[in-house]
Amino acid sequence: MDYKSKIRVIEDFPKEGISFKDITTLLKDGDAMREAIDDCIDLVKSVDYDVIVSPEARGFIIGMPVSYAMRKGFVPVRKPGKLPGETLSYEYELEYGTDVLEIHKDAIKPGTKVLIADDLLATGGTVKAIVEMVQQLGGEVVGYLFLMELSFLNGREKLSNAPVHTLIME
Repeated sequence: MDYKSKIRVIEDFPKEGISFKDITTLLKDGDAMREAIDDCIDLVKSVDYDVIVSPEARGFIIGMPVSYAMRKGFVPVRKPGKLPGETLSYEYELEYGTDVLEIHKDAIKPGTKVLIADDLLATGGTVKAIVEMVQQLGGEVVGYLFLMELSFLNGREKLSNAPVHTLIME
């Protein structure tokens, strides 16, 4: 399937100079969404991992169905104040500002093999923040899964040496 044709591009969002890749147009097409998730599952079938870790909210769209299909645990990474237990916080830079993410301190045990899943790899700031948190908790990042990657932004350079699996390259 030509997934790129299913993704709407919105210029100058959320600020001038950004070409926002809107996956909601792919998601609203039930057949395209199902095929994309199935193809993402196929990309990581051979990866040996214990849990999928994904950032809210768009990362959940990819991480949860893959986690469910593969019978793996799912660990949400959220904005501050959204998780009820004791959390680890991490501030990081985005392509258009800074942000903070949190993860439950008991979500990742030492030695846990983690697959990080998100909708988009752009500059890599969000994923790098998740890697840092996983490592601080003693986990090991064994792979990455992205629905889409904007390769011209060189986000892979911020990732650890674990394999990167991407469905749509741009």
